[in-house]
Formats: sequence, structure tokens, C-alpha cells
Amino acid sequence: MFGSFIKKSRAKSPWIMHFDCGSCNGCDIEVLACLTPLYDVERFGIINVGNPKHADVLLVTGTVNHRNKKVLKNIYDQMPEPKAVIAIGACGNTGGIFREAYNVVGGVDKVIPVDVYVPGCPAKPEAIIDGVVAGLAKFAQKVEEAK
Repeated sequence: MFGSFIKKSRAKSPWIMHFDCGSCNGCDIEVLACLTPLYDVERFGIINVGNPKHADVLLVTGTVNHRNKKVLKNIYDQMPEPKAVIAIGACGNTGGIFREAYNVVGGVDKVIPVDVYVPGCPAKPEAIIDGVVAGLAKFAQKVEEAK
């Protein structure tokens, strides 16, 4: 009984962690804009945290390269199950304009599984919020399956 209460609480009030793999910071600024009162993504019960051990959803921006792919995988592995991953922007989805650079691995999905892709360069706050809502739906589905 107590375990199901905690799982239901996680689905209703997910904690999100944002990680930048190394981008131009355009998508990072837009992610932070989503937390302002103008867009107020926190109305969905979301709390932005800095510790992966507390996070339910991982927002990833930027191009994955050989120097940060281990860090990204480590952050993902530290998150408790179930979890959801949202790749934001062209760089997070495919590697963006840097995809053919010698040190670029590609999109986030080359290193960890991704649940939702948010397009754009940079991704607009409205698109990020739509992606977060879709990610929260997938996360809630994963919580239900874990029961």
C-alpha cells in the first residue's frame, strides 16, 4: 500500500533534471524560460532538481560528444526506475549542425534511450512544454507498468 502511494505521488509530481551536453546554450535558455512565470511549467507539479538520484525525468540539450557521453550515461544510471528522457533541440535529437564533427557522437539516443524528441534550433518554450507533457505521460505509463 505504501509503495503504491509513493509511485502514484511520483507520477503526479515528477522531478526534472536538466543536463547540457555542450551546446550553444540556446535550448538551455529556452528550458529556463519554461520555469519563469510567463510559461510556468511548474503548474504541472514539476520541480527542477540538481541531483539525478532525486530526478524522475531527464531533459537533455546539446550535442553528445566523446567527452560527455560517459557523464550522460552516469547521470542516467543514477536516476531511479522508472524514468523518462526528453531530448531537446536539433543538437539533442541528431547532433544538429555539429553532427559531422570528429568529436561528436550524435544525438542523445546514441548513448541512452530517449522517450520524447523536441525539435527546434533552438526549441521554443511552447514546444519544450509540449515535449515535457508528452514525457510526463510516458513517465506515468511507466509508473503504472511498474506496479
